[in-house]
Amino acid sequence: MTNSVLEKNAIVRGLCPHDCPDTCALLTTVENGRAVKVQGNPDHKHTDGVLCTKVSRYTERTYSPERLMFPLKRSGPKGSGQFVRVSWEEAIADIAAKLKTIAAHNSEAILPYSYGGTMGWVQSESMASRFFHKIGASLLDRTICASAGGEGLVYTLGGKFGMQTEFFSESKLIVIWGSNSITSNIHFWRRAQEAKRNGAKLICIDPRHSETAEKCHVHLAIQPGTDAALAFAIMRELVVNDWLDHDYIQKYTLGWDALRERAMTWTLSRAAEVCGIDESLIKELAKDWGTTKKAAIRLNYGMQRVKGGANAVRAVACLPALTGAWRDRAGGLLLSSSSNFKVNKIDLHRPDLLGSRRPRTLNMSTLGNDLNHVGGAEWGPQVKALLVYNSNPVAIAPQSGKVVQGFAREDLFTVVMEHFQTDTADYADYVLPATTQLEHWDVQGSYGHTDVLLNRPAIEPVGQAKSNSEIFRLLAKAMGFDEPCFSEDDLSLCRTAVGSKIDFEALLAHGFVALNVPDAPFAQGAFPTPSGRCEFVSERLAAQGLDPLPNHIPNYEVPAAGDRYPLAMISPPARNFLNSTFVNVESLRAIEKEPLVEISLIDAAARGISTGDTVKVFNDRGEYHCKADVSARARPGVVNGLGIWWRKMGLNGTNVNEVTSQLLTDLGRAPVFYDCQVEVALLQKA
Repeated sequence: MTNSVLEKNAIVRGLCPHDCPDTCALLTTVENGRAVKVQGNPDHKHTDGVLCTKVSRYTERTYSPERLMFPLKRSGPKGSGQFVRVSWEEAIADIAAKLKTIAAHNSEAILPYSYGGTMGWVQSESMASRFFHKIGASLLDRTICASAGGEGLVYTLGGKFGMQTEFFSESKLIVIWGSNSITSNIHFWRRAQEAKRNGAKLICIDPRHSETAEKCHVHLAIQPGTDAALAFAIMRELVVNDWLDHDYIQKYTLGWDALRERAMTWTLSRAAEVCGIDESLIKELAKDWGTTKKAAIRLNYGMQRVKGGANAVRAVACLPALTGAWRDRAGGLLLSSSSNFKVNKIDLHRPDLLGSRRPRTLNMSTLGNDLNHVGGAEWGPQVKALLVYNSNPVAIAPQSGKVVQGFAREDLFTVVMEHFQTDTADYADYVLPATTQLEHWDVQGSYGHTDVLLNRPAIEPVGQAKSNSEIFRLLAKAMGFDEPCFSEDDLSLCRTAVGSKIDFEALLAHGFVALNVPDAPFAQGAFPTPSGRCEFVSERLAAQGLDPLPNHIPNYEVPAAGDRYPLAMISPPARNFLNSTFVNVESLRAIEKEPLVEISLIDAAARGISTGDTVKVFNDRGEYHCKADVSARARPGVVNGLGIWWRKMGLNGTNVNEVTSQLLTDLGRAPVFYDCQVEVALLQKA
């Protein structure tokens, strides 16, 4: 094996950059300068040589005939996807000139928009952050995936910390809560299967009877947004049956008396009615949790995409402390491990370039309102320039009808850095071809394990593609920014990102370095909260005038009999897509076939719908057309709109986000994708 960067024949170490907790280590085989195979690195214990179907086909994506190869300038109406080829020099000069003009009037009229198209620290927000700080552009509140759950953990455990993934294989009870692990977390799933073979009981909590749920011993198909109610009912059973670790509670928690008082109001019958499941399922789950040593919860972000999402995470995060599950390395909870990574953000992002300016912050989850200036003068200047990278907001942002309306504004100057002609790229004034993971340097942590990984470029950029960091370097130069930080190359940025806490030479040599973290992080308390305890009661929340205890907060939209929109809808990802990434990979799209809504037999029969029929899913925000799948995966009263298809591939040029809302969660300012009321109607029989 060689670690040479761009040899014609080599096996090159890298990492998967996608928004997934597994963060796999990759090996790319290069023959005659062309990548011919991407596989998991067997030397990396978390990857163990195994990749998901999506990433194992990465060469198909990299060399796709649809790959953007050259800079493009719009030549037709916005949204038409009509462009002409231009040179990099022309594109950069024109973009810089327009940004200068806008910034001279009001720099906050410029907005970056990005998220997890790459999770790498260099190709996401390094040179980009420096560029926008120097301009004084509006800041972006990056909330669209995980901020509600993240804040819930911060106020309870002190940060995004938890179990080590490998120790789930030793657990005797695993509760998979709000996660379709087979689709979204396959390396954890392999650990869970190992535990199952060794006698562990697996329980899935999910409104959908997912691929994961059908392989667990028990499935609790609760109503969307009722997770906190279930958690409180479990707490009450722990109290009533004295399945508590009183010593752990006394030494290492804060606010038990108040939490217990609230939990005691959640009888089995009350919780069963709210959650829409049988009392016996809750009682059995509580007994399993209270009486099983080495009991663990794998929580995921699906359950926090509702109005009370952060409070739900807080409630669930209290459970391991009540039974002392944290004492064993095979017990406790994992939602995210990302707080373990101390990224050198000050030197990487250079907020000092702002000087004394304090730009406004716009929430990426309310982009439809932002671009249409719904808040008027109170929101500051109307957005006049939008630079999109690592994201496809026309497809993935909520209430996409509003988003499209904003992108269609003729007075909005839009630049999109992309691999493919996405829905968002169709509305750009300039589309700039970006490199894929096989073509640039990067370094990254994980939110599912605690290793830092390095990505080496394996091949030369395809066509005229350039890395995100290089594009922002060119823009900075054209803008006249002469600070030395705008000349820092990508390898140097990798070093800057990890700082002095990581042995960078070891990263170069092996491709990954494990952080030094304890096997059982909270075995003796030591929570990174202000009190050093697991905070059932948060004085920080009380100081903000908020409820210091977790609570069940009902959804914004709770369908009831006789409602115009009588169905709840959740929109989990299709198995072979990752958000809107991979939708255009032909082999993966062939597996998914077409946009689907899963609907129960009861709900389908009431509407005269059969599998294969064309239906419309609609509410006051809009409608989208898709095929129906009458399926046991959907519980009665809830439909599953599988996403996220590109709009242009939808039956009527829309996707599931046509009907989702721009409302936000209780904490974390996050979107409520799974808090959505709809109706489904037959359009055409199969």
